[in-house]
Parts: sequence; structure tokens; C-alpha cells
Amino acid sequence: MLDKDKYKVKSNIQLADFNTKEVIEKAEKKLKKIRKKLSKIQDTMYAEGKYSMLICLQGMDTSGKDSLIREVFKDVNARGVEVHSFKVPTELELKHDFLWRHYIALPAKGKIGVFNRTHYENVLVTRVHPNYVFGENIPTINTLEDINDEFYHNRMDRINDFEKHIVDSGTIVLKFFLNLSKEEQKNRLLRRLNLPAKNWKFSAGDLKERKLWDKYQFCYEDLLNRTSKENAPWYVIPADDKPTARFLLADIVLEELKKYNFKEPTLPAKIQDQVAAFKAQLNNE
Repeated sequence: MLDKDKYKVKSNIQLADFNTKEVIEKAEKKLKKIRKKLSKIQDTMYAEGKYSMLICLQGMDTSGKDSLIREVFKDVNARGVEVHSFKVPTELELKHDFLWRHYIALPAKGKIGVFNRTHYENVLVTRVHPNYVFGENIPTINTLEDINDEFYHNRMDRINDFEKHIVDSGTIVLKFFLNLSKEEQKNRLLRRLNLPAKNWKFSAGDLKERKLWDKYQFCYEDLLNRTSKENAPWYVIPADDKPTARFLLADIVLEELKKYNFKEPTLPAKIQDQVAAFKAQLNNE
């Protein structure tokens, strides 16, 4: 039995205390079994139409977010999964509150939504590069001194409120930090450079961001501690071994969905009374 609590952020943590590499035997084979169960439970979730699920993925460059999404959800009905990858905000998005573009991308009831990079970029990338905040044209922000710890902690409070609101409205929220080691990131970047088929994935910007590794780790640790709540928990997933990371996330998602005991709706009594007549009508065509 997998001890999921060891990955869950339940109190103030230090990222250094979490493993970046864990290898689970036959992880790929186990994932295949979970995928089939996820597909079935999502179908029932869709039919019931009371809940949605939001899965938030964060991690350093090359942590494996894209391939994880592909491998974990490949058996789920295409109508049941929506993936949003948030890039640099557009001109329109910058004219709204920082949470606006995330709110309008939330999954409808019955569906699973995956945010590949999330609303947490607003207290992560902008904290590493505070000058990005000026693009939002916030009336109270005039100098870099205004973009301080209080500013980011206030944003985290607003994110907590946002997540509480959507949970209260029927969205199940799970958040995963793919915990990659700096050495493994180096290996994956080199792979992108060494394999022609992977060259397109490489960006010189990846190396610039890599130099800011320690600052990113500090920002991740702070946001994990301030925004992991019982109604919207963070899980720190060891990401150096991709099959293990995929299995762990899928297993946590499946076990969470099971708690809701989704039921397929029954036909209204008026329709049930006419089932025999409907069958006869079709058989007599």
C-alpha cells in the first residue's frame, strides 16, 4: 500500500528533506492498470455531473510535466480532460486581475482539468523576476520596492481564497510539485542538445533560468508552505525517475476520486415506465 502522506505537504517543510529520486518497481505496468480505472471513474464522474477536478502541475524546466500528462491521461475519454498550458500573459490577460485567465480555464463539472504551469507562476516566476509585475499596471505598484514579500504573500492569500471558492463550488483540487534535482535537469538539457529529435525543445533561456535555481527553490518552498491546505493540498513528487513520478501522481489522483463514490444517474421514472415501449418501437422498425 502506497504511503501517500509522505508526499503531502501538511506542515512547514523544507524541500531539501524530500527525495528527488525514487524508483518504484514495475511503475509503467502499474500505471497502465491505473489508467483504465481513471478512464472508468471519469466516465461516471461525467455522467453524474456534480464535481470537476483541477490538477495543478508545477516544476522546474525539464521536470517532465508534458510527458506526464500524456502518459497518465492517455486512456481517459478526450471529452473528459482539458489541458491548459499558461505562457506569458497576453495583452488582454494583463488587463485583468492575475487570476482571471485561470478562472475562465477551470474545468466544467464532470471533467478533469490539468493546469500545466498554473496560477502559482504569479508568485513564482514574477517573484524571481519582479519586473514582470509592471506589465500588470497595478495602481499601487510604482517601484521594485513595492514588489516585496508582503505583495507575494498577499497574492498567496488570494490564491487560497480562490481555491477555497472553487472547492466549495464542487471542484476537487490537487496540486503537484515535480521535485527535480539540478543534476537530473542538467542531464535532460544535455539530452535535448545531443539528440536531434529533441533539439526543438531546447531554449537558451533554460540555461539562464538554471542559474537562478536556488532562488526558485526558495520561492517554491515558501509557496508550498503557505498554500498547501487540506481542501487543496500540495504533493511533492520525486521527478528524477519519470515512470515513478507518473505512477505516483496517477495513484494519488485515483485514490482521491474514489472518495467521492460517483454514481451514474438513473432514468427519470416517467422514462423508465416507457422503456418497454421504446424497445418495441425500435425493434419494430
